[in-house]
Amino acid sequence: MSTAFLSALEQARLIREKAISPVEIVEEYLRRIERLDPVLNSYVTVCADEALDEARDPRPGPFSGVPLPIKDLADTAGIRTTYSCRAFADHVPTEDAALVRRIRAAGFIVLGKTNTPEFGTTAVTESDLNGSCRNPWNTSHTPGGSSGGAAVAVAAGLAPLAQGGDGAGSIRIPASCCGLFGLKPARGRTSTAPQGNVHGFAVYGPLARTVADAAAFLDVISGPEPGDPHSAPPPDRPFLEEVGVPPGPLRVALVLDPPTRMRVDPVCANAGREAAALLEELGHDVEEVSTDWRGDLSELFTVVWQTIPNLYVSETSQIEPLNAAFAARALATSSVEYLRAFSLLQRYGRSVAAFCADYDIVLTPTLALPPVPVGWVREPEDPWEQHARAMEFAPFTAPVNVAGLPAVSIPMSWTDDGLPIGVQLIASAGGEPVLLRLSAQIEEARPWADRRPPVD
Repeated sequence: MSTAFLSALEQARLIREKAISPVEIVEEYLRRIERLDPVLNSYVTVCADEALDEARDPRPGPFSGVPLPIKDLADTAGIRTTYSCRAFADHVPTEDAALVRRIRAAGFIVLGKTNTPEFGTTAVTESDLNGSCRNPWNTSHTPGGSSGGAAVAVAAGLAPLAQGGDGAGSIRIPASCCGLFGLKPARGRTSTAPQGNVHGFAVYGPLARTVADAAAFLDVISGPEPGDPHSAPPPDRPFLEEVGVPPGPLRVALVLDPPTRMRVDPVCANAGREAAALLEELGHDVEEVSTDWRGDLSELFTVVWQTIPNLYVSETSQIEPLNAAFAARALATSSVEYLRAFSLLQRYGRSVAAFCADYDIVLTPTLALPPVPVGWVREPEDPWEQHARAMEFAPFTAPVNVAGLPAVSIPMSWTDDGLPIGVQLIASAGGEPVLLRLSAQIEEARPWADRRPPVD
């Protein structure tokens, strides 16, 4: 039997019942990776021998024997971790990140490392070291970023689900581009230990074909590590148990204007309206509203975001122009200027959180543009123009990270040429349960998991 597009939960069940072996599942994914990934470039490292060895005697756990890839920004002991940077082309960590330890403890088998832009600092998955990752729905277009390789692996049937990270939209952007369910948890829900998270923007989360898989994966990776600067309150019950629970009638705000002075493509705005109509059919009260989220978001966010490359390198000759520009401007920015920008961002985040607290759910397009062509963001020579294009592509996602709120991207519609378009649902702090309940209700009313990309 083919297992490539089975959910991770279904694979785990079949393994427990001995209806199929982990070796058979791993072998099928390795065959598919060999056949399809030369075009897609979703994996930068494939652990074929190691995965097969582990599949013969998998660790116990709720996902014992299920293979899963790790984004190439998370450290994996004994497995090359490049951060998609030439300076780290041969870097092999000696310790797992806390996230990876939890994934292994749940019984998952690490299948390999997935593609990402250098240091994860932009909204597409293209780098000088690891090349361009391509959307399986149309390989001339981007899968988004920075968890683009993770999304492509799931969408193309090269993994049942995948781990992603989200500091400004890096789970939701590729989920929208690839027709997947992507969940960004609340600040502090998942730990980034031992790597720093000085901004408090980044969290780990799942890219999945089903809401249930995402919920179950969140159960595996949730919880703080000692010394974490942020910690979300534990849920009342496992997140998986929220799937299928009726959400009840919800008050929903539809927001179509982006928080920056960017245009929204009609196809993305129409996806938001289509989702609003569906929610009304499901018994929810939807009101289109305007926000006061505009202002100096892009400028303030960039002052903080531009420090990321300096966390990895002290010398910039082997990093790409965008990150070199970030690093240089960060070093030229005084600590007082940085703290001022960060303080104003916190104030901005509080205004976003206060707005969202007035509603059960805030609904927006996930992106302002459909998946852009490969190379579009990196086309200008000026790195600051590249950064501006990335912000133009995805203006709706970063405010959620600044506010520390949970959010998801859900497949909603498709362009005339077959590219997926997602919508974003935002909840208040600790609102993952209501997001999962509503997402599962939408999934039942408008299923998406059985759609297959033409690359297959």
